[in-house]
Amino acid sequence: MAVTSFPKNKIKVLLLEGVHPQSVRRFEDEGFDVDSRVGALDEKELTAAIEDVHILGIRSKTRITQAVLEKANRLLTVGAFCIGTNQMDLECASHRGVPVFNAPYSNTRSVAELVMTYIGMLFRGLYTKIKGAHAGEWSKTTAGSTEIRGKTLGIIGYGHIGQQVSVLAEAFGMRVLYYDVVDKLSMGNATRVIDIRDLMERSDVVSLHVPGTPDTEGMIGEKQIGWMQEGAFLLNASRGTVVDIDALTAALDSARLAGAALDVFPVEPKGKGEKFRSPLQGRDNVVLTPHIGGATEEAQRNIGLEVAGKLIRYTNNGSTDGAVNFPNEVLPEMRDHHRILHIHKNVPGVLQKVNTMFGEAGINVAGQYLRTYEDVGYLIMDTDKSATRAMIKQLSELPESIKVRALF
Repeated sequence: MAVTSFPKNKIKVLLLEGVHPQSVRRFEDEGFDVDSRVGALDEKELTAAIEDVHILGIRSKTRITQAVLEKANRLLTVGAFCIGTNQMDLECASHRGVPVFNAPYSNTRSVAELVMTYIGMLFRGLYTKIKGAHAGEWSKTTAGSTEIRGKTLGIIGYGHIGQQVSVLAEAFGMRVLYYDVVDKLSMGNATRVIDIRDLMERSDVVSLHVPGTPDTEGMIGEKQIGWMQEGAFLLNASRGTVVDIDALTAALDSARLAGAALDVFPVEPKGKGEKFRSPLQGRDNVVLTPHIGGATEEAQRNIGLEVAGKLIRYTNNGSTDGAVNFPNEVLPEMRDHHRILHIHKNVPGVLQKVNTMFGEAGINVAGQYLRTYEDVGYLIMDTDKSATRAMIKQLSELPESIKVRALF
């Protein structure tokens, strides 16, 4: 097992999918060796490229599979410069001692603003009017055009984005209902609804803000759409698998729903050259956008700085705060000590073995931190400078050890 501690200019960073330039600059300012690329890599390409990479940064298109991770013998950490992490094998990464970081909140405002834009477009019938004006038509009519104020918005999923939508909607004069499987404190005058059917029956427009999990896959189908008011609108800026597109299409065909707006889809193009196809295309009462909820300059800059900061802190001092597959620990800066990072199997007796080993070697431990996550343990020790590479190598040879890193 390798024991790693080396100069920063030997730390290789591979950033894919055109992460924000400020992220690249952050790594370069740290003195790391940075390779930044515009596009994604497929499994075969990434397997070949990752063998000497220490820090990997991706967005949503690159897949981090078990095959990739098994070739990544030098990989310290992975950053997802986005919200979702379902594009990677988190369990395999955890078992190989590789913490994964993401940016769960940095694009919150951008998505919320897009949702409010959808609401305005649908209630005013703007899609038809914009298209008509471009074609030279002057369709100045009140038909199908109503104010947002006084309407009821039902939010399913009251996390950070759902809460931000709630605040903005209230500022527009809307009544807000929300449903979440977890108890959440309401923002402003929003009202929590215990039963999802009750929310859908009472709402003029329903907006979805749930994570992509097996529990949410297909959660809005024919039955749930049937609960909605006739003439209501459905919005989805969460995950493409949440809505049954065929059921939504049928509801629009029958005019049960007055319209919809979607930013995410069950099947999305993998690249710019691939055509996007959906049964919802060509409808004047449906707004379709190409997964751009978080695609603003502000959001991408914030995501880039947030994820780069987490990767740099982990690499420099071992802090794992915000890791999605790993024990979370906020560590103080190193001062006149060596720091040893010991990732191990979470089984009884490991701490006793380590302390006995260091005690018998006469090495003083100035600080010790231990966190566990499922079947992985993360032990951090600040020791005096008598700790040698040979001693650390001995630690790495414990049968429970997954990875050992020394910061001298």
